[in-house]
Amino acid sequence: MEGAEGEGGCRGFFAEKSATAGASCERAAAASSVRDSPHGEPRATAPSVTDLVAFPPPAFPEPADELGLNEPQARAVAHVEGPLVVFAGAGSGKTRVITYRIANLLAGHRVPPYRVLAVTFTNKAAGEMRRRIASLAGDEIAKELCIGTFHATCARLLRRFHDAAGLERNFVIYDDSDQRAVVARVLKELSLDDKRYPPRQVLSRIHKEKQEGRGPADFEPQGFFDDAILKVYEGYERYLRKANAVDFDDLILSVLRIAEDPKSLPGEDLRARFRHVLVDEFQDVNQVQYRLVRALAASRNLCVVGDDDQSIYRWRGADVRIVRNFRRDFPDAAIVKLEQNYRSSGNIVRAALGVIKPAKDREPKELWTARDGGEPVVVVAAQNEHDEAAWVAERVREAQARGVPLGEVAIFYRVHAQSRVLEEVLRAERIPYQIVGGMRFFERAEVKDLLSYLRILDNPKSDVDLERIINVPARKIGQATLDRLTQVANALNVPLYEALVPLVERGGLGTAAKKSLLAFRDLIESLREKAASAPPSDLAREVLARTGYARMLDEDDSAESDARKQNLQELIGSILDYEAEAAAAGQVGTLSGYLERVTLSSDIDALEDAPRVSMMTVHAAKGLEFDTVFITGMEDEIFPFKGPDPKRNEDIEEERRLAYVAVTRARERLFVTHAARRMIFGNTRFGVPSRFIADFPTAAVKGLMTAAASSERSFRDGYRDRDEPARPRGPWVHPMDREKTSARSFASPSASVPARAPGERYIEREPGEGAGGLARGARVMHEKFGVGAIVDVDPGDDPIATVKFSGWGVKRIKARFLRTE
Repeated sequence: MEGAEGEGGCRGFFAEKSATAGASCERAAAASSVRDSPHGEPRATAPSVTDLVAFPPPAFPEPADELGLNEPQARAVAHVEGPLVVFAGAGSGKTRVITYRIANLLAGHRVPPYRVLAVTFTNKAAGEMRRRIASLAGDEIAKELCIGTFHATCARLLRRFHDAAGLERNFVIYDDSDQRAVVARVLKELSLDDKRYPPRQVLSRIHKEKQEGRGPADFEPQGFFDDAILKVYEGYERYLRKANAVDFDDLILSVLRIAEDPKSLPGEDLRARFRHVLVDEFQDVNQVQYRLVRALAASRNLCVVGDDDQSIYRWRGADVRIVRNFRRDFPDAAIVKLEQNYRSSGNIVRAALGVIKPAKDREPKELWTARDGGEPVVVVAAQNEHDEAAWVAERVREAQARGVPLGEVAIFYRVHAQSRVLEEVLRAERIPYQIVGGMRFFERAEVKDLLSYLRILDNPKSDVDLERIINVPARKIGQATLDRLTQVANALNVPLYEALVPLVERGGLGTAAKKSLLAFRDLIESLREKAASAPPSDLAREVLARTGYARMLDEDDSAESDARKQNLQELIGSILDYEAEAAAAGQVGTLSGYLERVTLSSDIDALEDAPRVSMMTVHAAKGLEFDTVFITGMEDEIFPFKGPDPKRNEDIEEERRLAYVAVTRARERLFVTHAARRMIFGNTRFGVPSRFIADFPTAAVKGLMTAAASSERSFRDGYRDRDEPARPRGPWVHPMDREKTSARSFASPSASVPARAPGERYIEREPGEGAGGLARGARVMHEKFGVGAIVDVDPGDDPIATVKFSGWGVKRIKARFLRTE
């Protein structure tokens, strides 16, 4: 949780909560005017907020103290009229500031809640913001607020203004896999080779154009490849329109085009709708998103909160210059800097500041904390990725022994390819973990099948969904029949579903194919009738039963089938959760609402609270925090990635900001590892410690080396005195006691693990001693191979153990070179 601890102290400044009925953003979208809608429906009456009692006068200081706000936070909360930019350092309490600011607008300045828009970048952050506001102003008031991600907010506004965007109200939102399927289909129709024009690459180019606000008409081809991209882009857009579908970029672009239209009544409505607009994580916005919030903030009461030091999404369109140049567009903007960190220990904050200070063109900020130094940041040199993984696993066990929940431990890496060895070791050590950003639940085949059935019931124009389920389970509708269906649909310029009957009537199909197509259409029509009145969860069960999908899985007695059934049960459970949440909000859960929620969910939203270690890329870690963090693979050409071209200064600058984000996720303990040698992307490379490690201040860091790395360095660097500790090279290395080079001394001083003797490189037993305790199944440690399990022992004067090591396989090793765990 960001900011100062607790929510207490503020309730005394609010009287009884308002009893106003809840309303969603969509309902609020109909409430800014008493004039009839251009779409022929009367607008709803604005909810009352007269029950709210005034917040303390904006010129705080005493209430600010009682609310637990520091002076810059209080200034940000008290500011009301005009633009405001808040530069919020990592862990500086920005969420607290935003929620208190909204509460101040509602209670102190009597702004109706439906006239306040707050935009975040994750559903999790939006939910947390709403919960905090509910604790300040009451549940009913919180329900009236428009809080959500860019995509969720625009989806709700677009449902309201669908006519102005040329859509039907039940439009479907295509996710990444749906979008790739559309591109693949367009490539096939254009007879373009998908090897030369990979769908992912083509789609990435389309996204780039949309994120810069350019449609096909604005596309300027720069060569032969671009000529083909333009044709695909045009076909892609036609396909979406015919399917009554939009992609994620369209959600924002469509609302932007309405809002920026000076002549349309819907545009006028949108610009007048919100009196106050607040944007969180402003450093991550792209140009289209920025244009949108400026259009929606016609009142000029625009508050943006962000940190240019944490801008890490340039690869997906984010432009750090937007937050840095905000005052150029709003010269009268008030500026507040939140520089006190409430999250991390003093040493972690100093390490973070050391990494980010060399960044170019950053807004000057001096992150600080009132907390004491805490444990030093531990920088560890490992021999290789296996040695590194074994060391990390051992430290995880030690953290667990100290009482740190596994859910408060995270392992970061720069790229997904680094996770394999780490996963192997964690599995071997039976340490439960979850991959954040791996295959998501909603990407599993059986889950997508059921969702496609539900989406075709909600919007039968969605060709992607129809193609997915028309022959699942098998209905004797083969590819040849589907190709004929596509030809008829293209000739009539209608969706595939509407071409089913014309295809049958045209003839040319076999009797079995005709019967199958008509039976499929009758099934869908019957289920659509059910969908008009049944709760989504009941509808999902009926789909599984009547389509034969459940029977198909029942007839498959494999373990995989059991897992698929469990996943479908989990999906129905998620629908039931949605229905319960809607009921608690005084609303009725709809099929469209659930499908929208699923499509707009993110990996962070699905992060489990179960006691397991979280593994993720640093990009996926944005917005999270943990007691104990491991940043692995801190080597040049991995982190920073691939040794960015010096001529592309923005690349290394973004990598530096990414390192800053990684460091600032840790609260109490931070471990940074690098390896002398690493197999990655199919090649072995020799590692050089990341240049960012050199930026850590000496006083905040402790340098260590795994025993395996120590042994290898001694060999590589030549023979030396056995009592001289082998140390990693480089300006970041600091003198340390000799016992700290032992493999068991890497825990913090508080860990109850005995250190080895000073100068000891490995355990060497006398003949006959090694067999003691080396029973089958015992866990042992080896200098090179790390942690392993005894498979067998050959007794004798010099016993030999057969050991299975994680990542190294089975080895026969003299017992005197092993240490029992």
